[in-house]
Amino acid sequence: MLLLNQRFENFIRWTRPEPETMADISRQRDDVRSRVRGQAEEDGLTVRSTPNSGSFATATGLRRHMRGLSEVEGQDVDVPFVVAPKTEDDERLEVLLPRFEKYARISYPDTERETSKSSVKLKFTSNLSYDLVPLLATRDRDRQILIRADGERRETSVQKHVEFITSRTKKGLTTGVAVEFNELIRLGKWWRCVRQAEDGSSLTDVPSFLINLLFAHAFDVRGLRETYAATTADWFGHLARVVRKRIPISFSDYGTGPAASTAPSTVWAVHDPVNPDNNIVSKWTGIMCDGLAEWLEEGRDAMYDAMAAFDDDRETDGIDHLVKVLGTAFIPHSEAAT
Repeated sequence: MLLLNQRFENFIRWTRPEPETMADISRQRDDVRSRVRGQAEEDGLTVRSTPNSGSFATATGLRRHMRGLSEVEGQDVDVPFVVAPKTEDDERLEVLLPRFEKYARISYPDTERETSKSSVKLKFTSNLSYDLVPLLATRDRDRQILIRADGERRETSVQKHVEFITSRTKKGLTTGVAVEFNELIRLGKWWRCVRQAEDGSSLTDVPSFLINLLFAHAFDVRGLRETYAATTADWFGHLARVVRKRIPISFSDYGTGPAASTAPSTVWAVHDPVNPDNNIVSKWTGIMCDGLAEWLEEGRDAMYDAMAAFDDDRETDGIDHLVKVLGTAFIPHSEAAT
């Protein structure tokens, strides 16, 4: 019989992208940066920087895995291009996106491309995708302007968003507990994918950024327990209460909190640590919040039931409870280190 924490460690190890995939990502990302940047500069567009970003930079990405007919989010990679506009057209998203689509097409003529509201996705046959995201440079090299499809301009920082996660991972390593913050985020993302695939409710698009912020809040307030199971159960319970009671979440990593004024229609608030006035759940409804609270409550109960079952040497019952949280993939991939 495997101990519960052994199973968690085995499963977490499996959810990571394979080492060879990570190496391929590094090489291909650098190639994408170089080729697309070269095309942009030939076109007269000044690219100030292409900083590392997203789950690849924070070591929180997932391997791609099929669950029935649903595909768990894999290791897609954001590749931001921070441009210094010379003309008004250089600042308009409706102009920048077609230009970056052209740069991608010239650089990779045989690669599938897809333009979204804010990026150009390169889809390679290796099942790796790279999102080319144009951002506008500011006087601060560590801050950029994100241009939204509706014309809104929002200050952000690729570097500080990465630091927000990696600083907590580093802090967790100093506690002496064999539980790592970035791996808990990986578990949270997997749990989110399982629930979205199985729930069938209107709560079908819980962004990874929200998982990052919820788990960062739980880390700050609750800390780490001795095991992954105990920490996950504790965090789910805390976050269930926060969501159910609509307790606002904000951070002080980079200065003051959000402005006091809040739109009357806002049901709940989770503030971007880099730009506190950006409430990332501003469009959520009460039904959506209650749905997330229910997910967290069910996850909390299943985790505590699993812990109790393993304590009583009822391994089969314990695994049944864990499947409710992490899906059937937990059964084979928690058996042994891979």
